[in-house]
Amino acid sequence: MNISSSYNSFTQSEKETDVLTEASEGFNLIVWNDDVNTFDWVIETLVKICGHTEEQAEQCSILIHFKGKCAVKKGSYEMLKPQCDAINERLINATIEELVA
Repeated sequence: MNISSSYNSFTQSEKETDVLTEASEGFNLIVWNDDVNTFDWVIETLVKICGHTEEQAEQCSILIHFKGKCAVKKGSYEMLKPQCDAINERLINATIEELVA
């Protein structure tokens, strides 16, 4: 974040304005593919931990398998961190990535 200042000669006052140089759009919870976990285990995990429907979880697991990863949830870091930890505790690799505008 940069701070810029401007001077108004009519009012003889100076004001500082915060200028946001890089805006965060939130975070993605990413689940990564591996050769160990089954589709059923990943689907069960996404339903239990992320609150997905069976259909959502199945679609995410297919994307994880064929694309190598899938953003399974979007939100604040504080919201996603416990879910990421819970997925990792089930021995499924998950990370949190910041979205940048």
